[in-house]
Amino acid sequence: MILLGINDLARREQARELLAWGAERYWGLVPLPELEAGERGKPWFPSCPQYHFNLSHSGCFALCALSDQPVGVDIQEMRAAWRPSLVERTCSPEERAWLASLGDRGEDFAQLWALKESGGKQTGYGLPYPPSRQAVPLPPLGEPYDPGTIYTLGETKFRVYLGENWRGAVCGLEAPPQAIQWVSGLRREN
Repeated sequence: MILLGINDLARREQARELLAWGAERYWGLVPLPELEAGERGKPWFPSCPQYHFNLSHSGCFALCALSDQPVGVDIQEMRAAWRPSLVERTCSPEERAWLASLGDRGEDFAQLWALKESGGKQTGYGLPYPPSRQAVPLPPLGEPYDPGTIYTLGETKFRVYLGENWRGAVCGLEAPPQAIQWVSGLRREN
């Protein structure tokens, strides 16, 4: 699995350009194969079903995960605070207890949400309703997620990533990479 990122997203199309950049370098796919949406909306390459990818963008950030197996990725630009009603609707009782044990900090909710999104995207089904049904591995009460740890839930492996004002997560059937490969200077080619 490979995880690419950009931190200067000015337009949504740059996320697809990041996918094209990665697909060329890691799979030799030039031009980028045609994309189609799966039954639940997850994009894929019908002409190259052996290659799996996932994209996410938030604010000026985008992530792209490439793998030979189904993969999910999410990035969340952080907010200072999240509405308590949002936490109530989207988190299980165990997740709410974990958040409370850390002081209900916005960065912990952003990390938890990125994990939930990546898990839903990895399966191709997206988040269930209500999102509290999307299970993710949790650290012990009072402990934040550790970027150096691979968390597991069944056969799925998760890793978290964090920056000054964002949180990200990737999951798949293989171990996620330890670091994001940040890419700069993407340009659209005609």
